[in-house]
Amino acid sequence: MYLFEMKKLITSKKFLCSIFGHNIVTSKEITNNLKEYKCTVCKMELTNDEKGGITFLTPELKEINKALDTFCQKKLMVKQH
Repeated sequence: MYLFEMKKLITSKKFLCSIFGHNIVTSKEITNNLKEYKCTVCKMELTNDEKGGITFLTPELKEINKALDTFCQKKLMVKQH
C-alpha cells in the first residue's frame, strides 16, 4: 500500500509543479493591469492582488474580477457610442 501511495504522489501534477515549477499562462485579461493566470499542468489559478503582486485566485477574487470585467466592458460600449 505504501508503494502505491508513493507512485500516486510522484505522478500527481502538483508534485511535478513543485519540482519543475509552474507553467503559467495568461488565461484572461480583465484590464491592462489586472489579469488572471493559470498553470497548464496543475490547473492552479492566480490573479493580481491590490499591490501588483500575484496571489491565488479565491472565489471572492474571482467574483471581484468578474464584476470589474463587466464594468469595463460597459464602459467601453458607452465610449464607442
